[in-house]
Amino acid sequence: MKSTVEHIGPTRVKLTVEVPFDELKPEFDRAYKRIAQQVNIPGFRKGKAPARILDARLGRGVVLDEVLNSAVPAKYSEAVAAAEDVTPIGQPNIEVTELADGDKVAFTAEVDVRPEITLPALDGITVTVDDVEVTDEQVTEQLDQLRARFGTLTGVDRAAAEDDFVQIDLSATVDGAEVEEAQTTGFSYQVGQGGLIEGIDEAITGLSAGEEATFTSKLVAGEYADKDAEVTVKVTAVKERQLPEPDDEFAQLASEFDTLDELVGDLKDRLGRVRRMEQVTQARDKVLDEIVAAVEVPLPESIVEAEVESRHHDAVHAFDHSDEKFNDFLTEQGKTREEFDTETKEEAEKSVKTRLVLDALADAEQVTVGDQELTERIVYQAQQYGLAPEEFVQRIQQAGQLGAIYQDVRRSKALIVAVRAATVTDEAGEPVDLSDLIGDDSADEPAVVEAATEELTAGETTDETGADAADDTADDTADDTAAETPAEATAKS
Repeated sequence: MKSTVEHIGPTRVKLTVEVPFDELKPEFDRAYKRIAQQVNIPGFRKGKAPARILDARLGRGVVLDEVLNSAVPAKYSEAVAAAEDVTPIGQPNIEVTELADGDKVAFTAEVDVRPEITLPALDGITVTVDDVEVTDEQVTEQLDQLRARFGTLTGVDRAAAEDDFVQIDLSATVDGAEVEEAQTTGFSYQVGQGGLIEGIDEAITGLSAGEEATFTSKLVAGEYADKDAEVTVKVTAVKERQLPEPDDEFAQLASEFDTLDELVGDLKDRLGRVRRMEQVTQARDKVLDEIVAAVEVPLPESIVEAEVESRHHDAVHAFDHSDEKFNDFLTEQGKTREEFDTETKEEAEKSVKTRLVLDALADAEQVTVGDQELTERIVYQAQQYGLAPEEFVQRIQQAGQLGAIYQDVRRSKALIVAVRAATVTDEAGEPVDLSDLIGDDSADEPAVVEAATEELTAGETTDETGADAADDTADDTADDTAAETPAEATAKS
């Protein structure tokens, strides 16, 4: 086999491949065997018809098509593997240019490739993170939240106010017609929590048990979605939450501690650890921003277009994939479709550039991913989606996303390497040692890396749930094409 590589742009190459028929003999043998199993030839048992009979009965073209369908992707993969500094990141556009039966087959393949990226010196990067400060007010807030979990609801004879719990009856009409799905009785609701129906908090506030109010609100779902409805709410009971006293008895009830001082000290320690992890997050994000801003990266047009399409799909998904409904929503938000499209393209370009930079960083640092690390990430994401790990693995395999998760872990590890190498200071300019949270250059434990970087994957993967993964394979694949290896790209072509 002969192959040449022509760079037709900073992110695209054209491979020209010529394969002599002698090298295709195994493909012809397999093709004849497959075809013989699929047809019935009088005088021959199924699967036993010889090649010359199949050629005569079905035509040579049927056999050649079968051979090309399997041989061309395989030879493309061989050509990529033999080429120097060619890493495809998308689907190849393959065209058979010559087919001389008995002599040779020639084809070309154009494909986007990772551009060459010159990374900055990691030890020259300096970022500043917030100081670790835990105030008494923050500790008190945490204590109050814990007390609220052990609070009791007591009925009161007064008008409802914010944070009160009320029992309500709801009904609604649109143009005089009752909206059945909006009818409910004895519904428990906390005033001010929101999320039920727009305007209800204002209507309930000031009502006592037995009183009702009517207000106008736009329905967001059901038969009358986007229509104004007359909503009537009747308060049948008002309750307030009484919190337990913050004392030693409460500490024993709510924790493993015997005294309130011990409980408060533990809450302060926990907040301190949270603030330390926030420092890791800040350092990670700022180091990444510094690296991305320091490099020029030509972006593969097809990859950006696929990313834009994927984001558009995600945006209109909640609107039954109706562009008209989505455009109406944008109008309500004071934004035009043109503005949305512009912002989406800018975000897509940034996302593609970031992935390419992280991939280059992972290559430069020779980052690898072990089975344990991949398993930990899969278990973590399965928990996020509320699925058993086995079911989650099955779904991501069906959706072709296992390689994308692998790449997410690899990029996360590469970024942690960069954070370790960079200089991190607090607001006073003092160095911040994060090695207890992200390890140091001699430590690469999966658990340490996972704890420090689990948010990175959550921010980069698609917003869909695990249950939707199989349905949206094509869209997710567009988001992760920059992660593909030559073998993965070939397998999909």
